[in-house]
Amino acid sequence: MSAQESNTAATEQKQEVAELATQVEDIVLDAEGKPLSKKALKKLEKEREKEQKRIEREAREAAERAVREASEVDCAKENYGKAPINMSQVQSGTKWTEVKDLSAELAGQTVHVQARVQGSRPTGSKMCFLVLREGSATAQGLLVVDNETISKQMVKFANSISSESLVSLVAKVVVPSEPIKSCTVGDVELHVSRLFVISQVAVTLPFSIDSASWSTLDYERDPTLNRVLLHTRLNNRVVDLRTTANNAIFKLQAAVSQLFREYLTNEKFTEIHTPKIISAASEGGANVFRVDYFKRNAFLAQSPQLFKQMCIAADFGKVYEIAPVFRAENSQTHRHLTEYVGLDLECAFREHYHEVMNMIGDMFIYIFKNLEKRWAFELATVRKQYPSEPILVGDKPLKLEFKDAVALLRKHGEEMEDFGDFTTKLEKTLGRLVREEYGTDFYMVDKFPLAVRPFYTMPDPENPMYSNSYDFFLRGEEIMSGAQRIHDAGMLRERIAACGVPVDDLIEYIKAFEYGCPPHAGGGVGLERVVMFYLGLDDIRYSSLFPRDPTRLEP
Repeated sequence: MSAQESNTAATEQKQEVAELATQVEDIVLDAEGKPLSKKALKKLEKEREKEQKRIEREAREAAERAVREASEVDCAKENYGKAPINMSQVQSGTKWTEVKDLSAELAGQTVHVQARVQGSRPTGSKMCFLVLREGSATAQGLLVVDNETISKQMVKFANSISSESLVSLVAKVVVPSEPIKSCTVGDVELHVSRLFVISQVAVTLPFSIDSASWSTLDYERDPTLNRVLLHTRLNNRVVDLRTTANNAIFKLQAAVSQLFREYLTNEKFTEIHTPKIISAASEGGANVFRVDYFKRNAFLAQSPQLFKQMCIAADFGKVYEIAPVFRAENSQTHRHLTEYVGLDLECAFREHYHEVMNMIGDMFIYIFKNLEKRWAFELATVRKQYPSEPILVGDKPLKLEFKDAVALLRKHGEEMEDFGDFTTKLEKTLGRLVREEYGTDFYMVDKFPLAVRPFYTMPDPENPMYSNSYDFFLRGEEIMSGAQRIHDAGMLRERIAACGVPVDDLIEYIKAFEYGCPPHAGGGVGLERVVMFYLGLDDIRYSSLFPRDPTRLEP
């Protein structure tokens, strides 16, 4: 066979294989893998033709609708759209109304509002509802075609706005026939006449704000709801912080700081700002972050403790600070962070450290009472998603001595050493017992064992096994630790040596007391803990803006 004949034969063979493959592809198999019968094939062909006609019909209708809509005069084309990027081009002097300030008192008035579109819901082609959110407040917006200021195109545009986009709008405040239960502002709705997108969300959100806002009660009613887990929230914290509950939590956190500062300022305290890069561990021990400081070792401050006391020695009298605190504790618990906000205070006294301890108790009562009175809206917002009872608190805090707290625990079957410290379990048990027997969620425990307190704690003058120290508790967990400090340089050296703390690291600190220092006491408050326990949250990460723990450095 010649080469030409061989090539021809090979080509014919390829064509036969291709034709056979086409025939095999055209064979339709049933569920059992067998070829369909002629009757079944005929039925299948009819279904395919029917589906093809449906697709062609829908495409034709869509094209006709597009032509029809394009030919319609858009009476509202100047009233909606995407606004140009705000580069501070103009100042119009417009008076803006915040969503939280909308009320029936504004009924009939036209307002200018900027808010996020949390969601939209069309009703046909002539009506669209919007859920508008600003901070902790939500309100309902409504667009209805009137062929004057609102067109079908405008309603379609409103419904197409992606969730969480930021809009600017003009609307009339209207009292609805029934209260709007789905929004925090329920007594009015906004009838929108102008609507412009000023920042559009062009990506897929990690989760919806609605799903991140469901409460424990919602999950109980419908277990199929998608639960947004804490680590997912924290990995996408910017979106998570937009929920009305989270917005309110951090308004309340700011309120605690404000009330702390407010009370102490009225008590003639001076606010100070102390270094956070220090030469020695301020609390002693190994729970300290070491940093490189120009070829020397330095540490991140575990507290402003030493500097607060030095300010007392400098005759400041009463000082406080609100600042970050760093603890290198590898604690994976619901209430520990490696960085948190400390509310610290120190105060000279005349005769007895109880002067300071009782003042701190009154300060907490002031904070708690004013939160309920002045931030009621934010509290209600948080409790809607994270249900909790308001704390039980009287006009004066309950005071227990440590040995009495131990006796109360033992009375109810708990085991505890005379000079040990409370475990988390014992703290919670004590909180429950105090609530049952004394009717309060807030109390102080005085006279802790000296062995469980820092080196600068003043021993009890009657029993050196105890100390002039105290803790404050809320809902059965510690929120503040404090004490009378040692202000005598000789006694301080003895305690430093007894606790095994290197004295060379504390020379400047000790020197302050050699120059003479008044007796003083103070304490440190963990801001996130106060907010967590006050609101009844089950994890401190909910009350920390961008939490830092042993496993989290981002975002």
